[in-house]
Amino acid sequence: MNTCANIVAKQFSALIEGSKGSLHLCEMSYEKTTEAESLHQNLDEMSTLELISGINEEDGKVAKAVSQIIPRISNLVDELYARMSIGGRLFYVGAGTSGRLGIVDASECPPTFGVPHGMVVGIIAGGDAAIRKAVEFAEDDLEQCWRDLKEYEIANSDTVIGIAASGTTPYVIGGLRECRQQGILTACVTCNAGSPVTQEADHPLEVVVGPEFVTGSTRMKSGTAQKMVLNMISTAVMVKLGRVKGNRMVDMQLSNNKLVDRGTKMVMDQLQLSYEAANALLKKYGSVRKAIQSTQ
Repeated sequence: MNTCANIVAKQFSALIEGSKGSLHLCEMSYEKTTEAESLHQNLDEMSTLELISGINEEDGKVAKAVSQIIPRISNLVDELYARMSIGGRLFYVGAGTSGRLGIVDASECPPTFGVPHGMVVGIIAGGDAAIRKAVEFAEDDLEQCWRDLKEYEIANSDTVIGIAASGTTPYVIGGLRECRQQGILTACVTCNAGSPVTQEADHPLEVVVGPEFVTGSTRMKSGTAQKMVLNMISTAVMVKLGRVKGNRMVDMQLSNNKLVDRGTKMVMDQLQLSYEAANALLKKYGSVRKAIQSTQ
């Protein structure tokens, strides 16, 4: 265990309490494996093949780590579905790489599943400017996340998932804590077991992938693990909401020629039509689902 990381872990609650007196965490000690020493030494002396092979070796551990928490992810999806089926929204909140991953997942839901913008929302510490450039100290404000959520008129039917590889991001911790106090369902995706953020989530999802190939570089295995979990959550809930028929994206937005071609072939397959007839039907009704339903 990295000594500096262990000290940070033990003292983190004191830093939280000192920065904002109204919000504090109970004293805790845990192993911050995301900061632990890499299992690979002397990277700067490796050949290109050795570097790539080492990264691939570590990446191979990610899916196994995710598989360990499948039941927890399933429980969250069931509760999320119950809320979204009556109009609730899903919010992702995070900072840095974690925040960007939430924005990516949220932004892909409308074109993939045809849901309205605003049904799944990604919020990053520091605002939209932080998507491309790091905003210094944006993640250190315990109260800003709740202010950001209030701009969306967040309600009890909504769900907030905090994404924090380290599990110590004040922006995420403060937001989840306030959400719970307001009766809003919360979850977190983190890569350290027993980290502070898990104390603020109804559904703590801990994907412990171990030390990074480059020590502390959580955009690597931790980021991959978080992306996998977010894919599972959003895809599963959209399937349950009826946004997939069989295994097809029947509500996808026809926003380019590739997707129009894909949609045409779906209609062809479902209705046993020629390409030309299916394409004409798709263009007339504007979606695969409506084109298929028009003949039923």
